Amino acid sequence: MMELIKTILAVGAGSFLGGAGRYLVSLAMKGISKGFPWVTLTVNLVGCFLIGILWGVFSKNGAEGSNWALFLTVGLCGGFTTFSTFSKEALVMLQTGSVWGFAGYVAISVIAGIALVALGYYLLR
Repeated sequence: MMELIKTILAVGAGSFLGGAGRYLVSLAMKGISKGFPWVTLTVNLVGCFLIGILWGVFSKNGAEGSNWALFLTVGLCGGFTTFSTFSKEALVMLQTGSVWGFAGYVAISVIAGIALVALGYYLLR
């Protein structure tokens, strides 16, 4: 039971730091996202690359399930990236008739996100 509590606290602390980091990025990029969700796209792509690097490091060392791995991947990266925000913004683009913006945003996010996870993983494996 104590181990589960430690793990939950590790993930929660990472989520807090990831969420705070995401907010700081949005402040730093304030004014850039006029008509297109550049902040969300940037955060998601950076988070994908970071989780790929971390996954590569932890899998190389056989530590994927460690509290450090969970703190950094599930917590920090999960709190930093914004898939729910991405989904809402994509829906808004569809609702407002920006079909090409929607298609580009979804395609870039998904394809580049997967590619950056793979790149991060294979660079450090």
